[in-house]
Amino acid sequence: MYRKAYCSILGLLLAGCSVETDGTMEPTELPSPRPDSETDRFAVLALECVHREYPNKISHVLEGDSDARPPRELTPAFYGCFDWHSSVHGHWLLARIARTDPVTPLRDAILGALGRSLTEENIAGEVEYYTGGDRASFERPYGVAWFLQLVAELDESDDPRMREWRDNLRPLEEAIVANIEKWLPDLAYPIRIGTHNQSAFAFGLMLDYARQVGNGELEELLVAKSLEFHERDRDCPIGYEPSGEDFLSPCLMEADLMRRVLPRDRFAGWLSDFLPGIPADGSADWLEPGVVLDPTDGKLVHLDGVNLSRAWAMEGIASALPSGDPRRAALQASADRHREVGIASISAENYEGSHWLGSFATYLATRRGIAAAEGG
Repeated sequence: MYRKAYCSILGLLLAGCSVETDGTMEPTELPSPRPDSETDRFAVLALECVHREYPNKISHVLEGDSDARPPRELTPAFYGCFDWHSSVHGHWLLARIARTDPVTPLRDAILGALGRSLTEENIAGEVEYYTGGDRASFERPYGVAWFLQLVAELDESDDPRMREWRDNLRPLEEAIVANIEKWLPDLAYPIRIGTHNQSAFAFGLMLDYARQVGNGELEELLVAKSLEFHERDRDCPIGYEPSGEDFLSPCLMEADLMRRVLPRDRFAGWLSDFLPGIPADGSADWLEPGVVLDPTDGKLVHLDGVNLSRAWAMEGIASALPSGDPRRAALQASADRHREVGIASISAENYEGSHWLGSFATYLATRRGIAAAEGG
């Protein structure tokens, strides 16, 4: 069941697809995506999963028999796409494409899916879950960082429907931000792993959110903690990456965070100390893409994601260096190589990857992190 896909990409390109639901609604027919559009392809993956309840892996502490409920009752907005964080960034993917590609033939389907999920009632259910029991650490930091990215995306839009959804998210946004602001002063050490708990990646998304919505208090906390953790870091051992289940590079994500924190001239010097092995000859082979030998293994397929996230991190790092910096060419060359491998791996054939890789690919393809730094 975990491997079942509703449609093949080939079928989508030829004739459209029917997206299945949780059983409460009839399947919805999608128009055919444009065969030359990467982002249409990614949107279809999200549309297939945001309201697909099963299979589902919930991060849920039961405090009594009454807590044994199906995902759609526990978290009524974000119950699809296998887990809460993937559902959240699946919704972000849809909002991103709707905002940046207004002529996509999938626009009506995208807006319909967002409107179905992001109702005031559904978000009230999310708030009840998030603030009930001992859930301050729920989906922290990865899932809540993606939630704030969704808020930022809607906040940038002037579409009345997106503005309404953005307002609907405020109660959950306020609860999440309050928990983050309480957590940050107590976080004594960075979390340097290559999976969900990594702090550098989450800090980057949170910073982009704080700057978009004008939350100066959260921005100040994140900048101070980033400098405390990383300003004196040297010689990151990137040769040890990736580990066997990484979807984030500890070294590159830290550098992608610090380019958001340091002025351009200081960042260039910091990077020289932190990653001294970046070549100045424009070569692409200084960092090998990750290899996935079994795309049906939900942990091993993380390596497809590390290629995509490495690519966007290297593009972000290059964008923050002075125009004449000789390292820019090598960063972009390696980013291009990782992008090619990462995009080629995305398929609807295996739900292990299809429920989340489209979000990573969309973040890369639309240059989201760089656009946020540039104010667009």
